[in-house]
Amino acid sequence: MTKFIFVTGGVVSGLGKGIAAASIGLLLKNKGLKVAVEKFDPYLNVDPGTMSPYQHGEVFVTEDGGETDLDLGHYERFIGDNLVKECSLSSGQIYSEIINKERKGDYLGGTVQVVPHVTDIIKNRIRNLAESSDADVVITEIGGTVGEIEAESFLESIRQFRSEIGGANALFIHLTLIPFLKLSGELKTKPTQHSVKELQRHGINPDMIICRSEISIPDELLDKVATFCNVDRKYVFEGIDVDTIYDVPINFHENEMEERICERLGIPTERKNIDKWKTLVNNYKNPEKEVKIAIVGKYVALADAYLSVSESLKHAGAYHKCKVNIEWVNSEDIELDGADKYLTGLSGILVPGGFGNRGIEGKIMAAKYARENKIPYLGICLGMQIAVIEFARNVCGLKDANSSEFGLFEHQVIDLMEKQVGVTNKGGTMRLGSYPCTLKENTLAYKAYGEMFIDERHRHRYEFNNTYRDILKNHGMILAGTSPDNMLVEIIELKDHPWFVASQFHPEFKSRLYKPHPLFRDFVGVAVKN
Repeated sequence: MTKFIFVTGGVVSGLGKGIAAASIGLLLKNKGLKVAVEKFDPYLNVDPGTMSPYQHGEVFVTEDGGETDLDLGHYERFIGDNLVKECSLSSGQIYSEIINKERKGDYLGGTVQVVPHVTDIIKNRIRNLAESSDADVVITEIGGTVGEIEAESFLESIRQFRSEIGGANALFIHLTLIPFLKLSGELKTKPTQHSVKELQRHGINPDMIICRSEISIPDELLDKVATFCNVDRKYVFEGIDVDTIYDVPINFHENEMEERICERLGIPTERKNIDKWKTLVNNYKNPEKEVKIAIVGKYVALADAYLSVSESLKHAGAYHKCKVNIEWVNSEDIELDGADKYLTGLSGILVPGGFGNRGIEGKIMAAKYARENKIPYLGICLGMQIAVIEFARNVCGLKDANSSEFGLFEHQVIDLMEKQVGVTNKGGTMRLGSYPCTLKENTLAYKAYGEMFIDERHRHRYEFNNTYRDILKNHGMILAGTSPDNMLVEIIELKDHPWFVASQFHPEFKSRLYKPHPLFRDFVGVAVKN
């Protein structure tokens, strides 16, 4: 029978529920268990696809085209399994489904209520994932914090769910904060006590508590948490700040968290080491050299906006036993002060995805700087389109070359996809998810992948305009990857440059610590030598 783990959070948001859930999943999978993970978000947006990165960080895209919360990226990077769009559920999805059913008369005139209609959808989503994945353990993270009005239907649902499947088959883990008051030099457990009381108000008593803290928590304070929160002391764990998120599974393992989880759920397993993971993290934390790479974007004030990109650079750095120092460069600053001020002395330049015309000229200036100064360049999605526009303008002589996303121009070298013409709804209507790509032999991309046929994840609305293929190729642009029917350009490269590669897809979504993405791996490898 499938066992279920529910991860909730208290006191404040941003404590790392996603990292905790991902780490637990990694440890259970290491014990030979099949694990499935999902995230429930209380917001009323259908998904984060139309939300500003400043509101919710990056949008992570699944193989089947789901636009999801960034925590699903953590799940994939830690556990190593590709997730699907059904692993992400929001209040917006739930209410959209209910309202559509009500309008069609599916409720036969009955009153539609949070209980049972909302809670039934939530419980069914949990059951469906268990059945479709055939998992031994399903881990469900509840977004937000206990006490928020938006989360109440989710808490009620998991309370009901545990009652229905039996207490021995479900485990509630509560992640909470033990704040450190620097003036008095004290750690305080009261916020955790209040958070647990709030959880108990919903009929849920946590089976396990993970106490987040910036410093080590004395045993007597963990004893106090156990006593006042009515939790067995062996199920109270310290979650101390670490150098890197990849240390979290190691800390959990050293405290035998996965053993206690299996014990509580009645799962007979043997103790397994995580030496391979420790070796990877050790390589990551003890580099032999350093390299400085710029990420030129317009959401750089919030690093989470480019979370998968920055993690992918770290994965590649660990592979080369090199620390990647990221320079966050606002493309609007380049527009004001020029590229020299921000990009001089760097070993690599990366231009990530994005939408809208703000900061676009600064990104174009960055691509030009990388091309002219022979600096390794990796363009992702919009970063590829930027490279095409810059090349068309400054090499091919098409001075007003641009993308139709930003207005009407004589040379729209990037144009709206034919299937996108007339589309008015923005949410979930782009080219999303995994699509195949055929690589051209004797290219940097082919050398990186080591194979001709690949699949990568997309999230965009505009494409390379095929009208300009010949002129761009004649001036030295290489179309290194296309769709199997040769209709869509997926990867471009430049001749006479040490490493200038840009992809229409998002390679960062498939990078892992134990298996860096080929494009990031080779980009960092060349940057190290630059």
